[in-house]
Amino acid sequence: MNFPAVRALYTYEMVRFFRTLMQSFISPVISTSLYFVVFGAAIGGSIDTVEGVSYGAFIVPGLIMLSVMTQATTNASFGIYFPKFVGTVYELLSAPMNFLEITIGYVGAAATKALFIGVVILATAALFVDITIAHPFMMVLFLLLTCISFALLGFIIGIWARSFEQLQLIPLLVITPLVFLGGSFYSVTMLPPIWQTITHFNPVLYLISGFRWSFFGVADVPIGLSLFAISLFTLLGLGVVWLIFRTGWRIRQ
Repeated sequence: MNFPAVRALYTYEMVRFFRTLMQSFISPVISTSLYFVVFGAAIGGSIDTVEGVSYGAFIVPGLIMLSVMTQATTNASFGIYFPKFVGTVYELLSAPMNFLEITIGYVGAAATKALFIGVVILATAALFVDITIAHPFMMVLFLLLTCISFALLGFIIGIWARSFEQLQLIPLLVITPLVFLGGSFYSVTMLPPIWQTITHFNPVLYLISGFRWSFFGVADVPIGLSLFAISLFTLLGLGVVWLIFRTGWRIRQ
């Protein structure tokens, strides 16, 4: 393992993040506050509790997952797409680094950024509602795996994209709708039976359900199934990245 190279790549990506630290810090705070105003106050006024949890607290895990998934995907996709766009990716490929070291550098930085945003949102939410974490270890595990898996997805999107428009296509038109329809702001049990069945085909449901279970001990799907889903998603991401570097698909074009 070429640790100096991995550290250099990771540091470079994190420096780019810290240049806009205030923007990165203020944006999620404002967004979280607006969600609490709209969902917590407006909708929460007519919904006292969901599965024994106050509605304001119930939406916190969904808010964190929404931001973490989109931030991890966006940061990782831009991180690898920009070297492709300016042509410096060939210098990276000619460096004494294998695919795993390159992936750790980019994906690790994107996951760290998403984790930072998740912590900021959790701290902001604590100003609005009382939050208790029933299973802290599982909460951290789900958060880390989600950051890593969606950073891997973003890395794949960045390699696949041929334009800045394509770079934003999947996060905006696929990931965000799946999060909203995956029980981020409601329990699946509140839906009609037919929609409950349809929602179970949404892979994001299993991630949000497991993360919410770590807070309140309630879940829409079994916790074991949620762990299996997030682990499978992470392994699939690693497998696809390995295949891309092995074949050179779109990264050498």
